[in-house]
Parts: sequence; C-alpha cells; structure tokens
Amino acid sequence: MSDARFVEQRGPDGVAELVLGGRWTLRSIAAAGADWRARLQLAARRPDLRWDCRAIEALDSAGALLLWHAWGRHYPAGALIAPGQRPVFERIAAVAPPEAEPAPPRCARLERLGAAALALQRQLRDFVALLGQLALDVLHLLRHPADVPAREISANVYKTGVRAMPVTALVGFLIGIVLSFLSALQLGRLGADMLIVNILGLGIIRELGPMLVAVLVAGRSGSAMTAQLGTMRVTEEIDALAAMGVPRSLRLVFPKVAALAVTLPLLIVWASAIALAGGMVAAQAQLGIGYLAFFDTLSKVVPVSNLWIGLAKGVCFGAAIALTACHFGLRVKPNTESLARNTTAAVVTAITVVIVINAIFAVAMRGIGVPRL
Repeated sequence: MSDARFVEQRGPDGVAELVLGGRWTLRSIAAAGADWRARLQLAARRPDLRWDCRAIEALDSAGALLLWHAWGRHYPAGALIAPGQRPVFERIAAVAPPEAEPAPPRCARLERLGAAALALQRQLRDFVALLGQLALDVLHLLRHPADVPAREISANVYKTGVRAMPVTALVGFLIGIVLSFLSALQLGRLGADMLIVNILGLGIIRELGPMLVAVLVAGRSGSAMTAQLGTMRVTEEIDALAAMGVPRSLRLVFPKVAALAVTLPLLIVWASAIALAGGMVAAQAQLGIGYLAFFDTLSKVVPVSNLWIGLAKGVCFGAAIALTACHFGLRVKPNTESLARNTTAAVVTAITVVIVINAIFAVAMRGIGVPRL
C-alpha cells in the first residue's frame, strides 16, 4: 500500500474537503497504481472540493507535478497548502508548458502554394549553384589539363553509350517500321509514294531520332546516375570524398555531363540510321520502293543541316539529362525513401526538360533545313 493517500471529509465549516496525507514522492506514486491516480483525477473534477495538503509528510517534484496537472495548472480555490510546499509548486509552474493558444485560422491552399514556391526556389538555387560549380571545373581543367578525369569519363561513355546501343537500335528499328507503314497507307491513296522518303528522313533525323534517344537515355542512364549518387549519399561515400579533399563535382558530376554530351549525339546517329533502315524495309515491302532509290532520294530531299540540328540537340539533351540526374542525386537524404523519390523526380524532370529544349530548337530553327516545295 502506498504512503500517498487522500480522503474526503467535512471541514470545520461544513465544506467538503479532500485531505491529502502521507509521502507524495515518485516511489509512492508509482506504487499507488493507475486506479489510484484515476480516482485522484476524478476527485479533481469536482469544483466543490477544497484541497488540504497540510498533512503531506514529504513532497517531491513528481508528486507536485501530479497535483499540478490534476488541478489544471493553477491553484484550486481555497486550497490549504503548507508554506514549505509552495516553493515546490512554484518551480513546477515555472517550467510547465502554458496552455496552447488557439491557432489562427489557416488557408490550406495558400500554404501549399507557398510551400511549393519555396521548394521550387530551393531547387532552382541548388541547380544554378551546380551549374556554376561545373563552369568553375571546366575553367580549372582548361588551366590544368592533367586533372581531366579521363577514366571516369571513359567509364561513363561505356555505360551510357555502348551499353545503350542494343535497346536504342531495337526501338529505333521498330519505330521506323511503324512510321513507314502508317505513312504508306495514306501516301499510297494519293499516289505520292516517294514522299515517304521526305517524311521518314526529315522526321527521324531532325525530330523523332533525337527525342526518342533522349527519352530512352533519361529513363535508363539518367535514373542510374541519380541512383548511383543517391546511394553514395546514403552510404556517406560523398562525405568521405569531401573529408579526403576530393572535389565531388570534378570527380562525380563533370564526368557524367561530359560523357553524356558526347554519347547522346552518337546514339542519335546510330538510332536514326537504324530507324531509317527499318522505314526503308517497310517502304520496300509496302510501296515497292527500292533501296537504291530510297538512298538517292534521301540525299536530295533532306538537307544535311538537319543532321547538324539533330546532333546539336543531342549535345544539349545529354548535358541537360546528366545535370538533372546529378542535381537530384546530390539532394538525396540518407534514407531509402528519399532515394526512390529523387530518382523518380529526376527521370520525370529530365524528360520534361528535354521536351522544353526541343520546343526551343523547333522555334529557333524553323527556317533551317526545311526543303521548299
């Protein structure tokens, strides 16, 4: 049985009193049990009771805190407290948290809009900082060519270029066949069979080839770059490089950007050639256009400037995809949920950036490389 006790009785003036006695200490309260504390809370809800604490033999902070919370963080009306007990309650009142004030009315939509604006501002700030650091790395390498990370660049060229050739060839060949068949269905009705060379040549070399390869690389290589940097962040390898004095941008970001800016134009040439081959096969099967006639017409109706436009797009697409992947990879926090979220965001953002850059090229180069009818 606990020493801490309380009993209800009538006072000399006939008022109902709750007389507290015994030792109100941490040990006594813990031994009293939950039922005893529940009965104390129930008694505290009665406004007609007068609390008499003068018979308490020992009172520590645990006992005072229990009574203070039962009283609602203020002295009850008419409470009888011994002079030696008041300093204990005053210390509890000084450190106890005040009652929470009612929160002001909130506008959830405005808060979400503000949070999104702040998040976008942080993303743009970090991306601009990454661009600035990359520019400083390029200037450093121009002054010190011996510091060029050639092994890292060659490794990324192999990963993003050579290993991507089979999938780009397969997709390009199938796209060329599908585009040729669909075009042949319409051109055959109009008697304009040879225009299929114009459609395939201009569409694949200038627009479809670069966009197709960029989307494939963004989903394949871009996600791999983000996952690699994110995993290094989770395992604290990036922090270890910084501790050893190794510049992360020069060894991790620059090789990826340089490699993808080189390999993507080459992949565009590769995929466009395979797509034209697939379209040529379909055109021969559907419209009876020979291979030599296809090649001869292609060189006449598609100016070579379209190839240079496609290669320029490849350089811009490659640099943009690599920068986006590295940006989100370096923002990964040391947990797997952040890794998955940033990898998904990197792929979606990279594809969106590619589409925006392609639209800018389409507007800026609208009068170049288009044959006049």
